[in-house]
Amino acid sequence: MDAVDVVAEDLRRRFKATEVSFLIVDLTGKAVARLSTVPADGGREAERIPLFGSVYEEVVRTQRLHHEATGRGHRVIMPVTNRGDAIGLLELLLPAHPRDDVLDALGEAAHLLAYIVIANGRFTDLYTWGKRSVPPSLAAEIQYQLLPPSLSCEAAQFTLCGSLEPSEGLSGDTFDYALDRDTLHVSVTDPMGHDMNAALAATVLVSALRGARRAGVGLAEQARRADQALIDHGQGHATGQLLRVHLRTGQAQLVNAGHPWPLRMREGTAEVIRCEVDHPFGLSEFTPRPYRVQELDLRPGDRLLMITDGMLERHGEKVDLPALLEDTRHLHPRETAMALTSAVRDAADGLLEDDATAMCLDWHGPQETQRHVSSGADTRQASSVRTQQQP
Repeated sequence: MDAVDVVAEDLRRRFKATEVSFLIVDLTGKAVARLSTVPADGGREAERIPLFGSVYEEVVRTQRLHHEATGRGHRVIMPVTNRGDAIGLLELLLPAHPRDDVLDALGEAAHLLAYIVIANGRFTDLYTWGKRSVPPSLAAEIQYQLLPPSLSCEAAQFTLCGSLEPSEGLSGDTFDYALDRDTLHVSVTDPMGHDMNAALAATVLVSALRGARRAGVGLAEQARRADQALIDHGQGHATGQLLRVHLRTGQAQLVNAGHPWPLRMREGTAEVIRCEVDHPFGLSEFTPRPYRVQELDLRPGDRLLMITDGMLERHGEKVDLPALLEDTRHLHPRETAMALTSAVRDAADGLLEDDATAMCLDWHGPQETQRHVSSGADTRQASSVRTQQQP
C-alpha cells in the first residue's frame, strides 16, 4: 500500500520536488484519479480529472513526457506504462528547469513505478478501485474480471488493444489474448442474454477457451471445448472469433463461430474479411459439424479489427466503421479501439442496448526485432518510436 509513497519520497529527496503524484488511468480511459489524494484513513475519495482536452490526455496518447514552467516551479508529467498498458502518469513539481539527466532519471522512475503497480496489484484493491469512477454491479464485476489484466500489449511483431463499452444491461462481451514463445492468441466472444445470465455464460465460455488454450490444443479443439462447455452447463449459446498468429512466420489462422466478420486495413483502405462462418458455441447439438480453421491473409503493415455485433447493430449501424478505421490509421491501437467503441456509444447518446467491443491488432511482421511504442498502420503519417525490449 505504501509502495507509491516510497517512490514519491525518494523523488522528493533526490530532485527536491515539492509535489509528487501518481495518477492512474480510469478503466474507461476517459479520466485519471490522483491516488496521492486518497486519505490515509482508507477513505474512498480521490481527485478525478477528465482526460479530454487535458495535458494528461496528451501524455497518455503520445506516451511522451511533458514539462513546462509554472508560477510555482517546473511541472513534469511522465507516462507510467508497461508494454503498451497505459497505467497512469507520474507528475512532479520541481524547483527549476530539469536537466536531461534528471528527465532520464524521472523516466526510469516512471518505468519502475509501472512494475511496482503491476506487482503490488496482486495484493491490494487500491489500484483497481482507482480505475473505477463508479462501483460496478455484480454482473459488471464478473465481466471485468474476465478481461485480460492489461488491455494493451506491445511486442516486436505486433501491437494490440481491446476496448469494451458496456451496455445498460451488460451483454457479457469479452476479449482475451495471450502471448507464448512463438504464438499470439486472440479471442472475442459475445454470449446471449443480459446481466447475470450473460456474465455466467461468459465465465463458462472464457474459462473453457483459456483452459483449452493453456492445454496447447489447436483452434478447432479450443472451439469444440468452448461449445461443449456451454452445452454441459446449460448456458445457452455465444458467438466468438478465435485468432492465432505465428510470430516467426506471420501465418494467421481463424475460427469464426457465428460471429461478425473482422475488418482489415491495408495500405490505408479498410475492407471486411468475408470468412466462412460456423455455428455459434453451444449449438453443436443442432448443427453437429466441426469448426473450420481458416487461413487469414495478414501482411506487415496491416491493421486487423475484431468486433462484436454491438458495433454493427442497433446504434452501431449509424457508425461507418470502415471509414472510421481509415480515419484513425495513424493512431495507436489503444486509441483506435477506444475511438471506435466511443463512436458507437455516442451514437446511442451514452445508453447502449448491447455491449460494444473492439480488438485492434497491428501486425508489424516477423522480421521485426524491436518493440513498437508508438504504433500506426500508416507509417507514412505516424513516426514509430521504438525500444530495444524484446517480446
